[in-house]
Amino acid sequence: MSPVEVREMFSDEEVAATFGVMRQLRPHLGSAEDYLRRVRRMRKEGYRLAAVLEDGEVRSVAGFRVQESLISGRHLYVDDLVTADDARSRGYGRMLFRWLAEEARREGCRELHLDSGVQRGRAHRFYFREGMEIRHYHFAMEL
Repeated sequence: MSPVEVREMFSDEEVAATFGVMRQLRPHLGSAEDYLRRVRRMRKEGYRLAAVLEDGEVRSVAGFRVQESLISGRHLYVDDLVTADDARSRGYGRMLFRWLAEEARREGCRELHLDSGVQRGRAHRFYFREGMEIRHYHFAMEL
């Protein structure tokens, strides 16, 4: 059994190491350098990254932030959550999801939130298994 850890990714090198897996969820992302610059900008708005690593290799990654709203109070919002295609169904997503829930508790959050594309049926089954429920619709329009 290989050593597996879940931890927050802080340094530029750690963030860059998440790019390949993150791009599987967000294929529109440009180069690794563009990704790193975007993450740096988003950090100013509270964006954080966490990953599951096995022998130092990123297997699953999540982008998240702690927010507060009138409807939900203090909550942890998951912007991105993805497991590498070749590492699915091995428990990495569950490990990361549970780490996120614990981080939310450490941060004094009452809830964990995320949006998920309507086409992501497999991800939705995972979220239901982890105890999530559909509470709202999310609307958007291009400008």
